[in-house]
Amino acid sequence: MNNLALNVVPFPKSGALTLMLTVLLTTLLATPLTATKAIADDTPRSDKHYIGILATALEHRSLGYHQTLPHTKEDGWSQAGTLVIGGHITDYAHAELRFGGGYSDAEISDDLTLSVDYYASWYMGLHYPITEYANVYGQGGFSYIHGEADLENRESNLNRQYRYLDEQYPASSFSVSWLVGLDFELFDDTFLVFEGGRLFKDTDTYANTFQFSSGLRYEF
Repeated sequence: MNNLALNVVPFPKSGALTLMLTVLLTTLLATPLTATKAIADDTPRSDKHYIGILATALEHRSLGYHQTLPHTKEDGWSQAGTLVIGGHITDYAHAELRFGGGYSDAEISDDLTLSVDYYASWYMGLHYPITEYANVYGQGGFSYIHGEADLENRESNLNRQYRYLDEQYPASSFSVSWLVGLDFELFDDTFLVFEGGRLFKDTDTYANTFQFSSGLRYEF
């Protein structure tokens, strides 16, 4: 019995055991997270939706223009915020809704102030990757706009080119809209957006307003 050789594996000391358990536990916990991330990264873009928040500058152009009256073409700037909600139809096509509200009015002259209270837009568009982290896109659709034109001293000769502006601005509430833009992926599914285009053209007053926006978009 004393001559029987026994091969016994020494049991790890407490410090080594703790280290082994820690490594094993970390591996087990990391495995499903890695698998989940791989699945998320493999999600086709056509299955994703997105939401965005944009700061928007509105440039009001061709104000004071009228075919039958002495006129000028003045412009001015106002500010708005825009919420974007959309989804990818295919890897290269998308559709979205936008809702915006103005928070800064446009001072066109000493007597004329324009405000865009709110607007809603529907777009369909195409986007195309130009690098692994950047895309260009263009989209067209329709917008509904509600605003006001406040003209003081309406009878003054200095304001005769603005007299055709009603209190409601624009006079034609619906218009064709379009946008072109560029986005950069800052983090996973989070994009920095720059874009510009026309929000509306008022067929009654010949005024038109362009939109220039920047902000963030998140895809999920």
